[in-house]
Amino acid sequence: MTTFSRKAALAAVLLTSVAFPAAAEPVFNRIASFPVASNLPADKDKLSTTSAEIITATDDGMTLIYSDSPLGAIGFVDITDARAPKSGGALMMDGEPTSVTSTAGKALVAVNTSESKTKPSGRLAIVDIASKKIDATCDLGGQPDSIALNKDKTLGAIAIENERDEDVNDGKLPQMPAGDLVIFQVKSGVVDCGSIQHVKLTGIAGIAPEDPEPEFVSFNSQDEIALTLQENNEIVIIDAKTAKVKTHFSAGMTDLTGIDTKRDGALKFTGELKAVAREPDAVKWLDDERLVVANEGDYQGGSRGFTIFDKTGKVLYESGASFEHAVANLGHYPDKRSAAKGVEPEGLEAATFGGQRYFFVLAERASVVGVYKDTGKEPELAQILPSGVSPEGAVAIPGRNLFATANEVDLGEDGGPRSHVMVYEFAEGEKTYPQIVAAEKDGNPVGFAALSGLTAVPQKPGHLFAVSDSVLGMQPTIYTIDATQKPAVITETLAVKRDGQPAQKLDIEGVAVDDKGWFWLASEGNSEKLVPHALYHVNPKGEIKEEIALPKELTANEIRYGFEGVTIVGSGDDATLWMAVQREWKDDEKGFVKLVSYNPKSKEWGAVRYPLDKSESGWVGLSEISAQGDSVYLIERDNLVGDAAKLKKLYKVAISELKPAKLGGELPTVKKIEAHDFMPDLKGATNGYVLDKIEGLAFDASGKAYAVTDNDGVDDSSGETLFFPVNLVGTN
Repeated sequence: MTTFSRKAALAAVLLTSVAFPAAAEPVFNRIASFPVASNLPADKDKLSTTSAEIITATDDGMTLIYSDSPLGAIGFVDITDARAPKSGGALMMDGEPTSVTSTAGKALVAVNTSESKTKPSGRLAIVDIASKKIDATCDLGGQPDSIALNKDKTLGAIAIENERDEDVNDGKLPQMPAGDLVIFQVKSGVVDCGSIQHVKLTGIAGIAPEDPEPEFVSFNSQDEIALTLQENNEIVIIDAKTAKVKTHFSAGMTDLTGIDTKRDGALKFTGELKAVAREPDAVKWLDDERLVVANEGDYQGGSRGFTIFDKTGKVLYESGASFEHAVANLGHYPDKRSAAKGVEPEGLEAATFGGQRYFFVLAERASVVGVYKDTGKEPELAQILPSGVSPEGAVAIPGRNLFATANEVDLGEDGGPRSHVMVYEFAEGEKTYPQIVAAEKDGNPVGFAALSGLTAVPQKPGHLFAVSDSVLGMQPTIYTIDATQKPAVITETLAVKRDGQPAQKLDIEGVAVDDKGWFWLASEGNSEKLVPHALYHVNPKGEIKEEIALPKELTANEIRYGFEGVTIVGSGDDATLWMAVQREWKDDEKGFVKLVSYNPKSKEWGAVRYPLDKSESGWVGLSEISAQGDSVYLIERDNLVGDAAKLKKLYKVAISELKPAKLGGELPTVKKIEAHDFMPDLKGATNGYVLDKIEGLAFDASGKAYAVTDNDGVDDSSGETLFFPVNLVGTN
């Protein structure tokens, strides 16, 4: 058995951090994102929950078809022009589609029609793709999950899960009726319902043998089926031609070290778990002798990675925590899943591109896809791709050098991102993602999340400081970024401490550096969480030396949306801190927010009024303030994502306009001038949907501008962090 050593894990992370030069080895890059809500039928509310789950492609690779369980439909996406996907509509299935595959102009859809968990039922629907009509159906005798076809599209298999009810007996097995496997014959896309055979799976697994829970199926070229029994922690090999079990073996246990095991608002990859059941979800054959499984875990296990077996059950490779480490250093680690399944690998795809065999590991909670080269021995991590929110399924289209993912989460009702299908191309060029990574420390991931403010490292062009907000509330950190590398690299971390311990009750949204090299931090308060609105003066060792509360003239009218940035105008005794208040407080006229001043020498507070742009929906507020030359620059944005996002701009205000008046009285209104529109940056950088939170902007020691987005710590977001130079004219 081969296992990633710490050095190998570090090498894998470094590999993801190096962009290939143009005309070098081909790489995968996202070229399009399609919101599946675009396929909603006319009679459905625009905010109806949709979901792209399992995805397939037509034989010519021109149409993607995905299952949409919440809508009860399958959706079609025209990718004739892969860079500009078009809506192909949806077909209602009178049930819950759980999986879909395609051949010869037909879509074969597994549909759950169960009355209840104890009375499972389902059917196989054969859909004519051209007319988008159901030609025929076959009764499956139970609740279906995964569907697959063999290489020549003459045999099909469906895992009949008959899933357990997690609300009954704490979800413990057994829960009858038992699941099984269905095998059927196909000819030119037409299924012979009379050919259906049920393969009995009881009495096989060491865990709940009377209640097999089939999950995922995959064919090799010898018409052997690999089938996972997830909750039973078992893998079964079946001869599809005879519908007989050839062999089976336990997926086994593994020990994990160097992992984050606590949901505590801190990234600490120092924990360990012993004898974790793998409990695989997806399975794919790498060749006729080897298969790879994604160890999601859905019962009592989940080892956070993937395993390669031969078909006798011998472990050829165990990823351990290596994949999770690489994901963490891209800022995609979901701390809220630490105690459970970590990044939660769930889906898989395998295919050959450019003569190289690849497999793709979909991390549901981290919202990324790990791209691995299958070397025949220890796999090589080639890339990590961003993939919307919660990738569930993927399909490779090697004939067109395309790869697509289906991302299941739809947060439209809460104003969040919708479910998306995302398309990637395999071609020569540079990797467009990640744009920022963290270097490892002592062989362990550093990780990062929710970068919310930027400022320059004095006298060091191309280097910046960043801070994280309350997502990592138990680990307030000042990061040092080397932006001269591509992608940019977080090279150092400085913990913000109070009395020698990580400081609590902080929501750091802004950072500035004074003449002494000390930090000023702006913390956005939240009274409901007992987090004060405050300024903090921190020495170069990260120790808080001064805590400055807001005056009563401000706090009397506070709301949750407070300081979103801090900058310094002037120097020495004349230095004044300026903070941007994100939204209107109780004493503000609608459409106006405060820019608040504080003089550390005189202890005097003041403010001016800043006029916000208007938005037809959502709210508009400020996200950053940064002084440069004779102006301060402010990020102004709406709180919308994707196609709904309209306002993500940079404005500048002349420093001569900043004449603060006393708090509590009439405040002067400053004039603003548009300096940059971020929408093209957010749309075109990686061809994803427009991210909500562009929150950091700073000018380095040479006057070059950089911006960063806040990824919310992969909490109801894609986890993507965009970090990029901003092309401004006349800023010096």
